[in-house]
Amino acid sequence: MTSLVVPGQPLGPVNAYIPGPGVHVFNGQIIASLVGQVVTNPQTTTTTTTSTSTSTAVPPTISVQKPVLTTDEETNATLLPEVSSTVLCRITRINPRQATASIFIVNNHICGDEFQGVIRVQDVRLTEVDKSNYYLSTASNELGVIMADSEMGDPMYPINWKEMKSTRTGVVEERKVAKPF
Repeated sequence: MTSLVVPGQPLGPVNAYIPGPGVHVFNGQIIASLVGQVVTNPQTTTTTTTSTSTSTAVPPTISVQKPVLTTDEETNATLLPEVSSTVLCRITRINPRQATASIFIVNNHICGDEFQGVIRVQDVRLTEVDKSNYYLSTASNELGVIMADSEMGDPMYPINWKEMKSTRTGVVEERKVAKPF
């Protein structure tokens, strides 16, 4: 099974790959620009002379391709999250007790319908939930924030597992960062 990458996720050093569609270069790293699957295409260059033919290795092209629903997937597009499902969501509302999220990927599959989830301030224990809201947790080490904006609205990047830094001002803010950060 191929894994999905998200915008801002590092894919490798710029000297190991040639950037393709769906990626960009930042600080010597190739970074995903959109949600999708990583595709690497090996490339070789062949030089022919009258006496010999030489083949030199060129780094493979790396790109990110948006997932496309096939006819079979379209009929099963209503994918429901279950307890212990890993989801990718966007925080839509925040208040002092909880954050409301819109879920759009469940276990590496794009949802046909949008679901609402709630992340409470305290750790969430798995409980039975109703049909419209799902209680979400970032308790596991590999779960957490993958993209964030600072209080000033600037994009941020992770500097360790519990802090992110503003790209414009350099201000550090606390976040529970997803692994690998």
